[in-house]
Amino acid sequence: MISVREALQNILAAVTPLPGERVPLANAAGRFTGAEVVSPVNLPPSDNSSVDGYAVRADDLAGATAQTPITLSLAGCSPAGGVYLGTMQPGECVRVFTGSVMPRGADAVVMQEEVATEPGQPRKVAFREVVRPFENIRFLGEDVRQQEVLVGAGEKLTAGRVGLLAATGVEKVACGKQPVIALLATGNELREAGRPLGLGGIYESNRVSLSMLARQAGAIAETPPLVTDDLPLTKFALERAFSDCDAVVTTGGISVGDLDWVRPAFQEIGGELDFFGVDVRPGKPFAFGRRMGKLFFGLPGNPVSAMVTFYLLVRPALLRMQGAQNVLPPHRSASLAGPLVNDGGRRHFMRVTIDAEGQVHSAGKQASHVLTATARSDGLVDVPPNTTLAAGTLVKVLLWD
Repeated sequence: MISVREALQNILAAVTPLPGERVPLANAAGRFTGAEVVSPVNLPPSDNSSVDGYAVRADDLAGATAQTPITLSLAGCSPAGGVYLGTMQPGECVRVFTGSVMPRGADAVVMQEEVATEPGQPRKVAFREVVRPFENIRFLGEDVRQQEVLVGAGEKLTAGRVGLLAATGVEKVACGKQPVIALLATGNELREAGRPLGLGGIYESNRVSLSMLARQAGAIAETPPLVTDDLPLTKFALERAFSDCDAVVTTGGISVGDLDWVRPAFQEIGGELDFFGVDVRPGKPFAFGRRMGKLFFGLPGNPVSAMVTFYLLVRPALLRMQGAQNVLPPHRSASLAGPLVNDGGRRHFMRVTIDAEGQVHSAGKQASHVLTATARSDGLVDVPPNTTLAAGTLVKVLLWD
Protein backbone atom coordinates (compact mmCIF):
# COMPACT_ATOMS: atom_id res chain seq x y z
CA MET A 1 0.00 0.00 0.00
CA ILE A 2 1.41 3.39 -1.00
CA SER A 3 0.62 6.99 -0.10
CA VAL A 4 -1.64 9.26 -2.13
CA ARG A 5 1.36 11.41 -3.03
CA GLU A 6 3.36 8.43 -4.27
CA ALA A 7 0.37 7.05 -6.17
CA LEU A 8 -0.17 10.37 -7.95
CA GLN A 9 3.54 10.70 -8.78
CA ASN A 10 3.56 7.21 -10.31
CA ILE A 11 0.41 7.90 -12.30
CA LEU A 12 1.58 11.24 -13.71
CA ALA A 13 4.97 9.75 -14.58
CA ALA A 14 3.15 7.20 -16.74
CA VAL A 15 1.05 9.75 -18.63
CA THR A 16 1.95 10.69 -22.19
CA PRO A 17 -0.03 13.67 -23.48
CA LEU A 18 -2.28 12.81 -26.39
CA PRO A 19 -1.61 14.28 -29.86
CA GLY A 20 -2.84 17.81 -30.34
CA GLU A 21 -5.44 19.13 -32.74
CA ARG A 22 -6.45 22.51 -34.08
CA VAL A 23 -9.84 23.58 -32.76
CA PRO A 24 -12.06 26.46 -33.95
CA LEU A 25 -12.00 29.12 -31.24
CA ALA A 26 -15.78 28.96 -30.89
CA ASN A 27 -15.44 25.31 -29.78
CA ALA A 28 -12.30 25.70 -27.67
CA ALA A 29 -13.74 26.87 -24.33
CA GLY A 30 -12.60 24.57 -21.54
CA ARG A 31 -9.86 22.96 -23.64
CA PHE A 32 -6.13 23.14 -22.89
CA THR A 33 -3.67 24.84 -25.21
CA GLY A 34 -1.13 22.59 -26.90
CA ALA A 35 1.25 25.48 -27.53
CA GLU A 36 1.53 29.13 -26.56
CA VAL A 37 -0.64 31.49 -28.56
CA VAL A 38 0.80 34.82 -29.71
CA SER A 39 -1.15 37.83 -30.87
CA PRO A 40 -1.20 38.47 -34.61
CA VAL A 41 -2.14 42.13 -34.06
CA ASN A 42 -1.84 45.05 -31.67
CA LEU A 43 -4.77 45.57 -29.34
CA PRO A 44 -6.16 48.17 -29.73
CA PRO A 45 -5.08 48.12 -33.39
CA SER A 46 -4.95 51.93 -33.45
CA ASP A 47 -5.26 54.97 -31.19
CA ASN A 48 -8.99 55.38 -30.58
CA SER A 49 -11.53 57.23 -28.48
CA SER A 50 -12.74 55.69 -25.22
CA VAL A 51 -15.91 57.84 -25.18
CA ASP A 52 -18.49 59.49 -27.42
CA GLY A 53 -17.49 63.10 -27.93
CA TYR A 54 -15.16 65.36 -29.91
CA ALA A 55 -11.51 64.93 -30.82
CA VAL A 56 -9.57 68.14 -30.20
CA ARG A 57 -6.12 69.64 -29.83
CA ALA A 58 -5.68 70.16 -26.08
CA ASP A 59 -3.84 73.46 -26.65
CA ASP A 60 -6.90 74.87 -28.42
CA LEU A 61 -8.94 74.64 -25.20
CA ALA A 62 -6.45 76.27 -22.84
CA GLY A 63 -8.43 78.67 -20.61
CA ALA A 64 -11.89 77.32 -21.50
CA THR A 65 -14.46 77.67 -18.70
CA ALA A 66 -18.23 77.55 -18.37
CA GLN A 67 -18.24 81.39 -18.29
CA THR A 68 -15.79 81.77 -21.19
CA PRO A 69 -16.25 78.76 -23.49
CA ILE A 70 -14.03 78.28 -26.52
CA THR A 71 -15.71 77.53 -29.82
CA LEU A 72 -14.12 75.22 -32.42
CA SER A 73 -15.17 74.45 -35.99
CA LEU A 74 -16.53 70.94 -36.64
CA ALA A 75 -14.34 69.56 -39.41
CA GLY A 76 -16.06 66.20 -39.82
CA CYS A 77 -16.87 62.87 -38.24
CA SER A 78 -14.94 59.69 -37.49
CA PRO A 79 -17.57 56.99 -37.01
CA ALA A 80 -16.75 53.73 -35.22
CA GLY A 81 -15.51 51.39 -37.94
CA GLY A 82 -14.60 54.31 -40.19
CA VAL A 83 -11.79 56.86 -40.42
CA TYR A 84 -11.67 60.64 -40.76
CA LEU A 85 -9.26 60.98 -43.66
CA GLY A 86 -8.25 64.58 -43.18
CA THR A 87 -5.75 66.14 -40.80
CA MET A 88 -7.33 68.22 -38.07
CA GLN A 89 -6.09 71.82 -38.04
CA PRO A 90 -5.80 74.25 -35.10
CA GLY A 91 -9.25 75.57 -34.17
CA GLU A 92 -10.99 72.43 -35.45
CA CYS A 93 -12.64 69.41 -33.82
CA VAL A 94 -13.96 66.11 -35.15
CA ARG A 95 -16.99 64.17 -33.93
CA VAL A 96 -15.96 60.74 -32.59
CA PHE A 97 -17.59 57.77 -30.91
CA THR A 98 -16.35 55.05 -28.60
CA GLY A 99 -13.83 53.07 -30.63
CA SER A 100 -13.41 55.71 -33.35
CA VAL A 101 -9.91 55.94 -34.79
CA MET A 102 -8.30 59.17 -33.61
CA PRO A 103 -8.03 61.79 -36.36
CA ARG A 104 -4.56 62.95 -37.32
CA GLY A 105 -3.70 66.16 -35.48
CA ALA A 106 -5.90 65.43 -32.43
CA ASP A 107 -4.42 64.59 -29.02
CA ALA A 108 -7.48 64.40 -26.71
CA VAL A 109 -11.22 63.73 -26.63
CA VAL A 110 -13.87 65.74 -24.80
CA MET A 111 -17.02 63.87 -23.74
CA GLN A 112 -20.14 64.98 -25.58
CA GLU A 113 -21.83 65.82 -22.24
CA GLU A 114 -19.25 68.59 -21.72
CA VAL A 115 -19.90 70.51 -24.95
CA ALA A 116 -22.69 72.47 -26.62
CA THR A 117 -23.47 73.28 -30.21
CA GLU A 118 -24.39 76.79 -31.22
CA PRO A 119 -28.11 77.20 -32.11
CA GLY A 120 -28.43 77.43 -35.85
CA GLN A 121 -24.68 76.81 -36.26
CA PRO A 122 -24.20 73.01 -36.23
CA ARG A 123 -20.60 73.41 -37.41
CA LYS A 124 -19.71 75.37 -34.26
CA VAL A 125 -19.02 73.49 -31.01
CA ALA A 126 -18.55 75.28 -27.65
CA PHE A 127 -16.19 73.73 -25.07
CA ARG A 128 -16.62 74.76 -21.43
CA GLU A 129 -13.51 73.33 -19.81
CA VAL A 130 -9.89 72.49 -20.49
CA VAL A 131 -8.76 69.00 -21.40
CA ARG A 132 -5.48 67.24 -20.70
CA PRO A 133 -3.39 65.88 -23.58
CA PHE A 134 -4.27 62.21 -24.29
CA GLU A 135 -7.41 62.34 -22.15
CA ASN A 136 -10.04 59.73 -23.15
CA ILE A 137 -7.71 58.04 -25.64
CA ARG A 138 -6.91 54.33 -25.84
CA PHE A 139 -3.52 53.81 -27.44
CA LEU A 140 -2.34 51.36 -30.08
CA GLY A 141 -1.04 48.20 -28.40
CA GLU A 142 -1.95 49.48 -24.93
CA ASP A 143 -3.53 46.14 -24.04
CA VAL A 144 -1.59 43.71 -26.22
CA ARG A 145 1.46 44.08 -28.45
CA GLN A 146 1.75 42.17 -31.71
CA GLN A 147 3.58 38.83 -31.12
CA GLU A 148 2.99 39.05 -27.37
CA VAL A 149 2.11 35.71 -25.74
CA LEU A 150 -1.63 35.69 -25.00
CA VAL A 151 -1.98 32.20 -23.51
CA GLY A 152 0.81 29.88 -22.44
CA ALA A 153 1.04 26.20 -23.35
CA GLY A 154 -1.05 23.89 -21.19
CA GLU A 155 -3.40 26.61 -19.93
CA LYS A 156 -7.17 26.20 -19.79
CA LEU A 157 -9.14 28.27 -22.25
CA THR A 158 -11.51 30.14 -19.96
CA ALA A 159 -14.18 32.55 -21.18
CA GLY A 160 -11.81 35.47 -20.56
CA ARG A 161 -8.97 33.87 -22.52
CA VAL A 162 -11.25 32.89 -25.39
CA GLY A 163 -12.54 36.47 -25.49
CA LEU A 164 -8.99 37.84 -25.63
CA LEU A 165 -8.06 35.49 -28.47
CA ALA A 166 -11.19 36.46 -30.37
CA ALA A 167 -10.38 40.16 -29.93
CA THR A 168 -6.99 39.61 -31.58
CA GLY A 169 -8.47 37.72 -34.54
CA VAL A 170 -7.36 34.20 -33.61
CA GLU A 171 -9.49 31.72 -35.55
CA LYS A 172 -8.16 28.33 -34.42
CA VAL A 173 -6.15 27.13 -31.43
CA ALA A 174 -3.85 24.14 -31.01
CA CYS A 175 -5.37 22.10 -28.18
CA GLY A 176 -4.60 18.83 -26.47
CA LYS A 177 -6.92 16.05 -27.60
CA GLN A 178 -9.72 15.25 -25.19
CA PRO A 179 -9.19 11.73 -23.79
CA VAL A 180 -11.97 9.24 -24.31
CA ILE A 181 -12.37 7.00 -21.27
CA ALA A 182 -14.45 3.91 -20.66
CA LEU A 183 -16.31 3.70 -17.36
CA LEU A 184 -16.95 0.05 -16.59
CA ALA A 185 -19.12 -0.82 -13.60
CA THR A 186 -18.90 -4.41 -12.39
CA GLY A 187 -21.00 -6.44 -9.97
CA ASN A 188 -23.82 -8.98 -9.96
CA GLU A 189 -25.81 -6.77 -7.62
CA LEU A 190 -25.92 -3.77 -9.96
CA ARG A 191 -29.13 -2.71 -11.70
CA GLU A 192 -29.82 -0.07 -14.30
CA ALA A 193 -32.15 2.78 -13.29
CA GLY A 194 -35.77 1.98 -14.06
CA ARG A 195 -35.32 -1.77 -13.68
CA PRO A 196 -36.73 -3.73 -10.73
CA LEU A 197 -34.16 -4.10 -7.97
CA GLY A 198 -35.00 -7.60 -6.91
CA LEU A 199 -33.60 -9.22 -3.81
CA GLY A 200 -30.04 -8.02 -3.12
CA GLY A 201 -29.94 -5.55 -6.00
CA ILE A 202 -28.73 -1.93 -5.92
CA TYR A 203 -28.99 0.78 -8.53
CA GLU A 204 -25.66 1.54 -10.21
CA SER A 205 -24.60 5.18 -9.74
CA ASN A 206 -20.85 5.31 -10.35
CA ARG A 207 -20.93 5.76 -14.12
CA VAL A 208 -23.14 8.84 -14.07
CA SER A 209 -21.27 10.59 -11.22
CA LEU A 210 -17.84 9.77 -12.62
CA SER A 211 -18.96 10.85 -16.10
CA MET A 212 -19.68 14.28 -14.67
CA LEU A 213 -16.26 14.47 -12.99
CA ALA A 214 -14.66 13.33 -16.24
CA ARG A 215 -16.45 16.02 -18.25
CA GLN A 216 -15.36 18.65 -15.73
CA ALA A 217 -11.79 17.50 -16.40
CA GLY A 218 -12.27 17.85 -20.16
CA ALA A 219 -12.58 14.12 -20.92
CA ILE A 220 -15.23 12.28 -22.92
CA ALA A 221 -16.77 9.39 -21.01
CA GLU A 222 -18.14 6.22 -22.59
CA THR A 223 -20.41 4.07 -20.39
CA PRO A 224 -20.58 0.47 -21.63
CA PRO A 225 -23.20 -1.91 -20.21
CA LEU A 226 -22.88 -3.32 -16.72
CA VAL A 227 -20.45 -6.22 -16.29
CA THR A 228 -21.37 -9.20 -14.12
CA ASP A 229 -18.89 -10.95 -11.84
CA ASP A 230 -17.53 -13.37 -14.40
CA LEU A 231 -13.91 -13.68 -15.53
CA PRO A 232 -14.49 -14.23 -19.29
CA LEU A 233 -17.09 -11.46 -19.45
CA THR A 234 -14.82 -9.10 -17.55
CA LYS A 235 -11.92 -9.89 -19.91
CA PHE A 236 -14.17 -9.28 -22.92
CA ALA A 237 -15.42 -5.95 -21.56
CA LEU A 238 -11.90 -4.78 -20.75
CA GLU A 239 -10.52 -5.75 -24.17
CA ARG A 240 -13.31 -3.89 -25.95
CA ALA A 241 -12.88 -0.84 -23.72
CA PHE A 242 -9.13 -0.69 -24.34
CA SER A 243 -9.64 -0.99 -28.10
CA ASP A 244 -12.12 1.90 -28.17
CA CYS A 245 -10.76 4.33 -25.57
CA ASP A 246 -7.63 6.12 -24.37
CA ALA A 247 -8.02 4.95 -20.76
CA VAL A 248 -10.20 2.53 -18.84
CA VAL A 249 -11.74 3.15 -15.42
CA THR A 250 -13.47 0.31 -13.61
CA THR A 251 -15.55 0.42 -10.44
CA GLY A 252 -15.99 -2.66 -8.27
CA GLY A 253 -14.42 -6.10 -8.46
CA ILE A 254 -10.95 -4.76 -7.67
CA SER A 255 -10.41 -6.08 -4.15
CA VAL A 256 -9.54 -9.59 -2.94
CA GLY A 257 -12.95 -11.29 -2.76
CA ASP A 258 -13.82 -14.55 -4.49
CA LEU A 259 -15.83 -12.69 -7.14
CA ASP A 260 -13.40 -9.79 -7.68
CA TRP A 261 -12.30 -10.53 -11.23
CA VAL A 262 -11.08 -7.14 -12.49
CA ARG A 263 -7.40 -7.45 -11.58
CA PRO A 264 -6.95 -11.03 -12.84
CA ALA A 265 -8.92 -10.18 -16.00
CA PHE A 266 -6.74 -7.15 -16.63
CA GLN A 267 -3.55 -9.15 -16.21
CA GLU A 268 -4.80 -12.04 -18.38
CA ILE A 269 -5.38 -9.67 -21.31
CA GLY A 270 -1.80 -8.42 -21.05
CA GLY A 271 -2.16 -5.58 -18.58
CA GLU A 272 0.60 -4.77 -16.14
CA LEU A 273 -0.24 -3.49 -12.66
CA ASP A 274 1.98 -0.71 -11.32
CA PHE A 275 0.48 -0.78 -7.82
CA PHE A 276 -2.53 -1.85 -5.80
CA GLY A 277 -3.73 -0.25 -2.57
CA VAL A 278 -3.52 3.40 -1.52
CA ASP A 279 -3.22 4.62 2.05
CA VAL A 280 -6.36 6.74 1.90
CA ARG A 281 -9.87 6.79 3.27
CA PRO A 282 -12.19 6.31 1.53
CA GLY A 283 -10.69 4.36 -1.37
CA LYS A 284 -7.99 1.97 -0.16
CA PRO A 285 -8.57 -0.74 -2.84
CA PHE A 286 -7.33 1.25 -5.83
CA ALA A 287 -5.29 -0.22 -8.71
CA PHE A 288 -3.29 1.41 -11.48
CA GLY A 289 -1.67 -0.18 -14.49
CA ARG A 290 -1.02 -0.01 -18.22
CA ARG A 291 -1.88 -2.02 -21.30
CA MET A 292 -0.42 -1.27 -24.73
CA GLY A 293 0.42 2.28 -23.68
CA LYS A 294 -3.08 2.98 -22.32
CA LEU A 295 -3.89 3.64 -18.66
CA PHE A 296 -5.99 1.49 -16.38
CA PHE A 297 -7.61 2.68 -13.16
CA GLY A 298 -9.34 0.16 -10.92
CA LEU A 299 -11.59 2.02 -8.45
CA PRO A 300 -13.56 0.64 -5.51
CA GLY A 301 -17.22 -0.11 -6.14
CA ASN A 302 -18.38 1.95 -3.17
CA PRO A 303 -19.75 5.17 -4.77
CA VAL A 304 -18.11 7.54 -2.27
CA SER A 305 -14.75 5.77 -2.55
CA ALA A 306 -15.03 5.78 -6.35
CA MET A 307 -15.70 9.53 -6.47
CA VAL A 308 -12.90 10.42 -4.07
CA THR A 309 -10.25 8.27 -5.75
CA PHE A 310 -11.34 9.43 -9.20
CA TYR A 311 -11.07 13.04 -8.07
CA LEU A 312 -7.67 12.62 -6.41
CA LEU A 313 -5.95 10.23 -8.79
CA VAL A 314 -7.78 9.88 -12.12
CA ARG A 315 -8.70 13.53 -12.72
CA PRO A 316 -5.05 14.74 -12.67
CA ALA A 317 -4.12 12.08 -15.23
CA LEU A 318 -6.95 13.13 -17.56
CA LEU A 319 -5.80 16.73 -17.36
CA ARG A 320 -2.16 15.82 -18.03
CA MET A 321 -3.24 13.73 -21.04
CA GLN A 322 -4.58 16.98 -22.52
CA GLY A 323 -1.29 18.77 -21.82
CA ALA A 324 -2.54 20.73 -18.81
CA GLN A 325 0.23 22.18 -16.66
CA ASN A 326 -1.81 22.57 -13.48
CA VAL A 327 -3.47 19.27 -12.61
CA LEU A 328 -4.03 19.78 -8.88
CA PRO A 329 -7.61 20.21 -7.61
CA PRO A 330 -9.04 23.72 -7.29
CA HIS A 331 -9.19 24.77 -3.67
CA ARG A 332 -9.92 27.59 -1.27
CA SER A 333 -8.82 28.27 2.27
CA ALA A 334 -11.42 28.65 5.01
CA SER A 335 -11.74 28.09 8.75
CA LEU A 336 -13.53 25.24 10.46
CA ALA A 337 -16.83 26.00 12.20
CA GLY A 338 -16.45 22.80 14.22
CA PRO A 339 -13.84 20.07 14.67
CA LEU A 340 -13.02 17.36 12.13
CA VAL A 341 -11.89 14.14 13.77
CA ASN A 342 -9.93 11.35 12.09
CA ASP A 343 -9.28 8.61 14.62
CA GLY A 344 -8.10 6.12 11.98
CA GLY A 345 -4.66 5.26 10.68
CA ARG A 346 -5.18 6.50 7.12
CA ARG A 347 -5.53 9.98 5.64
CA HIS A 348 -9.21 10.77 5.51
CA PHE A 349 -10.56 13.07 2.83
CA MET A 350 -13.66 14.28 4.64
CA ARG A 351 -16.67 15.74 2.87
CA VAL A 352 -17.48 19.30 3.92
CA THR A 353 -19.75 22.22 3.14
CA ILE A 354 -18.88 25.93 3.07
CA ASP A 355 -21.55 28.31 4.37
CA ALA A 356 -22.34 31.86 3.24
CA GLU A 357 -19.86 33.27 5.78
CA GLY A 358 -17.04 31.06 4.47
CA GLN A 359 -17.08 28.66 7.44
CA VAL A 360 -16.40 24.97 6.85
CA HIS A 361 -18.73 22.30 8.28
CA SER A 362 -18.75 18.54 8.14
CA ALA A 363 -21.23 17.47 5.46
CA GLY A 364 -22.57 14.71 7.71
CA LYS A 365 -21.64 11.13 8.49
CA GLN A 366 -18.28 10.34 6.94
CA ALA A 367 -18.87 6.61 6.45
CA SER A 368 -17.98 5.55 2.91
CA HIS A 369 -21.52 4.32 2.15
CA VAL A 370 -23.23 7.63 3.04
CA LEU A 371 -24.09 9.31 -0.26
CA THR A 372 -26.13 12.15 1.28
CA ALA A 373 -22.97 13.68 2.74
CA THR A 374 -21.39 13.60 -0.72
CA ALA A 375 -24.48 15.12 -2.30
CA ARG A 376 -24.51 18.13 0.00
CA SER A 377 -20.73 18.60 0.12
CA ASP A 378 -18.79 21.38 -1.60
CA GLY A 379 -15.47 19.60 -1.38
CA LEU A 380 -12.99 17.62 0.68
CA VAL A 381 -10.63 18.37 3.56
CA ASP A 382 -7.55 16.18 3.97
CA VAL A 383 -7.33 15.18 7.65
CA PRO A 384 -4.10 13.35 8.62
CA PRO A 385 -4.25 10.02 10.50
CA ASN A 386 -5.13 10.11 14.21
CA THR A 387 -5.73 13.85 14.08
CA THR A 388 -8.38 16.28 15.30
CA LEU A 389 -8.58 19.60 13.51
CA ALA A 390 -10.06 22.03 16.02
CA ALA A 391 -12.75 24.62 15.31
CA GLY A 392 -11.13 27.75 13.91
CA THR A 393 -8.38 25.85 12.11
CA LEU A 394 -7.61 27.24 8.67
CA VAL A 395 -7.99 24.38 6.19
CA LYS A 396 -7.68 23.90 2.45
CA VAL A 397 -10.95 22.73 0.89
CA LEU A 398 -10.51 20.75 -2.33
CA LEU A 399 -13.51 21.88 -4.37
CA TRP A 400 -15.53 19.45 -6.46
CA ASP A 401 -15.86 22.11 -9.18
